[in-house]
Amino acid sequence: MILGCRQRVIVSGIGKSGHVARKIAATLAATGTPALFVHAAEAAHGDVGMVSPGDVLIVFSNSGATVEVQPLCIYAKAIGCPLIGVSRNPNSLLMRTADLGLLLPKVEEACTSSLAPTTSSTMMLALGDALAVAAMRARGLSGSDIRALHPGGEIGLFLRSVEDVMHSGDRLPLVGLRTPMPDVLVTMTEKRLGVAGVVDDEGQLVGIITDGDLRRRARNVVFGTAADVMTHAPRTIARTARVQEALEMMNTHRITVLFVVDDRQPRIPLGAVQIYDIAVPPAPGAAP
Repeated sequence: MILGCRQRVIVSGIGKSGHVARKIAATLAATGTPALFVHAAEAAHGDVGMVSPGDVLIVFSNSGATVEVQPLCIYAKAIGCPLIGVSRNPNSLLMRTADLGLLLPKVEEACTSSLAPTTSSTMMLALGDALAVAAMRARGLSGSDIRALHPGGEIGLFLRSVEDVMHSGDRLPLVGLRTPMPDVLVTMTEKRLGVAGVVDDEGQLVGIITDGDLRRRARNVVFGTAADVMTHAPRTIARTARVQEALEMMNTHRITVLFVVDDRQPRIPLGAVQIYDIAVPPAPGAAP
């Protein structure tokens, strides 16, 4: 019924069930199913106008007999809007009226008096999330689709491509093989990424100098060149890779910077991404 809906899935409830319904509407919308929460009590005072033919209505009610939801259910049936009821009472008015009833098991609430909605609301939440995820999978939504629905926050960041967050151009700390180490230190300080990429005469990335390299090869820092101090064959990541992939690679290899390259020219540095650019602190013990 959700997949066949031509317009929106309307989700409603009252009390704790209403709070759950509001969350489920948001989850449906975030996973590719257009959805809207309608407050059951407000529906009886004009908000039923938010429900239209072609919508599908899901009503959450633990008892199935909540008075406030009844006007909304009656209106939905009158305009031919399919009704899905979620309740633990199979003989309730809601379940008898619904075109499809989703029956929750009868279990005691977690509160000491077994009255306050706790276990029941948690079951509703799990069921609603399961419906949303099942619909998302049935629609075959990709990471790009989810990204479009989550342009902000951590999800949006992780699903962005590395090239969207990388340092490039004048901000890229690159030095040549024969660059004196004092000049390398100046570049590392000015570019503020804590590293310098070392390129050969063809502009190919052949090494990296980190703070750790400076400590390990301290004798070469004053009179040596970049070639004397660098670590060969630094790890890189494709510019089209997701930010999440970059973060996983940095955490796995305990590094804080990755140079970004193109798939067609995997040794030409286009940019650099730092672990702090993706708003997640480095893993405990991570070293440059």
